[in-house]
Amino acid sequence: MSCGLALAAALLLSDPSVALAAAQPAAVPGAPISVASEPLFADIVARSSALKAIVDGWAGEPSDFAGFKVQAAELAALDMQAHLILKERGTDGDLKCILRGISEDIPVKVAAVETAASPEARATAIGELSYLLNDNVEVITTPPRAES
Repeated sequence: MSCGLALAAALLLSDPSVALAAAQPAAVPGAPISVASEPLFADIVARSSALKAIVDGWAGEPSDFAGFKVQAAELAALDMQAHLILKERGTDGDLKCILRGISEDIPVKVAAVETAASPEARATAIGELSYLLNDNVEVITTPPRAES
């Protein structure tokens, strides 16, 4: 079994949302397709929106940071699953790449908040994390455009 098939099988077995998203019909070449209504992508939007609301509510020292870190790690894993699904489908190169980048950036931004040495550095890190979480929502919910 190839690594790609083994990975796909593992993902399908790990989360029913992944199986539902992977079962969507194949893309018509050249036609823009929105994935925002697919279960996995809708879950990413909901989780990212909820985490952004938490981050935007932090003033100074983040509260329940340990719980937040767990939820952020779960979101990063879902972004990577979404990337892999789009890669397997061979569709939407931009979104595929952006989701991978967000998946890799979430832990970095969370660590920056956690290790900020001053209130100013923490405020900057919180702002960057908020922006990343918002970007995670917008890249999925923005309607795709036809290539010109």
